[in-house]
Amino acid sequence: MASTTTGSQLPGIADTALWVAVFRADESERPDAVFHDPFARRLAGERGKEIADRIEFSRTNSWTFVARTYLFDKLIVDHVASGYDMVINLASGLDTRPYRLALPPTLQWIEVDLPEMIAYKRAILGDEKPVCILKSISLDLSQKEQRLDLFRKLARQSGKALVICEGLIIYLSAEEAKELAQDLSAQASFRRWAFDLESPAVLAMAKKEMEPGLKEQKVEFKFAPQEGEAFFEAHGWSWIESWSKLQTAAKLNRLSPEMQQYASVPEPAGPVRPFPWSGVCLFENKK
Repeated sequence: MASTTTGSQLPGIADTALWVAVFRADESERPDAVFHDPFARRLAGERGKEIADRIEFSRTNSWTFVARTYLFDKLIVDHVASGYDMVINLASGLDTRPYRLALPPTLQWIEVDLPEMIAYKRAILGDEKPVCILKSISLDLSQKEQRLDLFRKLARQSGKALVICEGLIIYLSAEEAKELAQDLSAQASFRRWAFDLESPAVLAMAKKEMEPGLKEQKVEFKFAPQEGEAFFEAHGWSWIESWSKLQTAAKLNRLSPEMQQYASVPEPAGPVRPFPWSGVCLFENKK
């Protein structure tokens, strides 16, 4: 899912974590911010800013990252309040929720990413104290047997876990997405799974507008199933609800007048969306 690195440089998909942190920092510094990430600017660094400035499309549409962060924040807080005792963040990147959200000290927060990413974040946040029980695990999630071993171990340590994958699914192949869904659903205590998903039309837009600016990082956007959320229903999960990033950004007043017009058009109900759509989806384990 990403290549190796030297020094503080984070290549490929991992490098985009610096890029996304810029948009979290920008939002956090607004007087009307909908979330506050006091660590994002430090984590992004100059390289993150350089990548963000290079891709004009992402700057213009930074509302997508704001909406995504806001939706995951709310979803996590709601689940923890309802009794979930573990949050498993796969391909966690530069996420700082264990440090910045109002979480109970007894919550187990597991973040999983490549060794380079874990080491980079630890170097930046080493003196900060998480609000809950944080465990950072260095693992290449593309290694199936190691991945399954970890999932089984975590399943034994949790009674009711929420799995989150923020910004991961689009980088997988259809086969990788299927295997990940099946491996997660095999663990009965992994009760719910949340991730962001794009429609094929949005995938095509991302490949055209953003991939060229990320060519140096060898980033490729791959996965946006034609059948939408139904893809995952065939692999162990029952769809519960999805939230549109566009509609969320409109409610948060983060859209330009032109995009606000798009948001005024009602979106059809149902899990299958062949038109341009991007959002956060929530599933329940069928076990």
